[in-house]
Formats: sequence, structure tokens, C-alpha cells
Amino acid sequence: MVDSLTVQIIVTVLAGLAYVVGLAGIIVPVLPGTITLVIATLIWAIVVGGWPAWVAFGLVLVFGAIGMTSSYVLTGRRLHAAEVPMWPVYVAIASGIVGIFVIPFLGLPIGFLLGLYISEAIRQKDWRKGVNSAVVAVKALGIGIMIEFSLAMLSTITFAVAVVVHFVTA
Repeated sequence: MVDSLTVQIIVTVLAGLAYVVGLAGIIVPVLPGTITLVIATLIWAIVVGGWPAWVAFGLVLVFGAIGMTSSYVLTGRRLHAAEVPMWPVYVAIASGIVGIFVIPFLGLPIGFLLGLYISEAIRQKDWRKGVNSAVVAVKALGIGIMIEFSLAMLSTITFAVAVVVHFVTA
């Protein structure tokens, strides 16, 4: 029979690994991002229990909601202000996914940038305007990613403090 402390340690380590995947997922849109952090913290809180776990889950949930919402809203506003529709961004994401398989490691950013540039150049029927629109879109997406990643790091710090408090007081 496995004792309760062993289960708590295993679940904590798995939640920590999920945090690594979640943080990577914010940067690399192929992996799940903020949602992974929230779900990992929820599962950890359910298994471990206690006030530090549930306070951490509440804070991670709030940080995640703010991060995802502000990322989408600010990115959408910037793209709308620059008159860049979303379909070139979707084409760029699909190109990035294809790029992963064509060029390992560097395929995602190269495929994303090429897909965005080509779709914008075709949409505007001018290769120079395509470059300008692609630059605006990349900046908008970059700002959204930075905001979401910053709040995800706050979630990570919250989780780490909760883990320390839980195991020190257990």
C-alpha cells in the first residue's frame, strides 16, 4: 500500500511537469498552455487538499483567466486596428505546424513567419504591404504571448510557494 505522502509527492512532481508543458505551450501554440496550468493546479489541490492548495488554485485560476483574456483582447485589438484579419494568422499557425515536421526545432517559427507573410502578401496583392502587415501581426501576437506568459509565471510562483507551504506544514 502506498502512503498518502508518497502520493502527494508524485502528484506534485507530475503537476510541476505539467507546468513545464504549460509554459512551453504559451510560447509554442501547438501545446496546451494556460489551461494546462489551471488543470494541473486543480488536480494537485484535489489530491493534496488543504488551504495552501486551494488558495493557489484560486490565484492560478484568476491569473490564467486574466492572462488568456488580455492576450486575446489586446492581440485582437491590435490586429483589428491594423486591419489584419484572423485568417492569415490561422494560415501562419497551420504553416508553423507543417514546418515542425519539415524542419525540426526551427520549423515552427520559420513556417509561421512564411505562412503569415505569404498569406498577407496574397491578401493585399502587394509583397511589400505583406511584409508590413506580417510585422504588425507578429508584434501583436508577441505582446499577447508576453502578457500571458508573465501571468503564467505568476501562477508558477504561486504554485511553488503553495508546494513549499504545504510540505513544510504537513
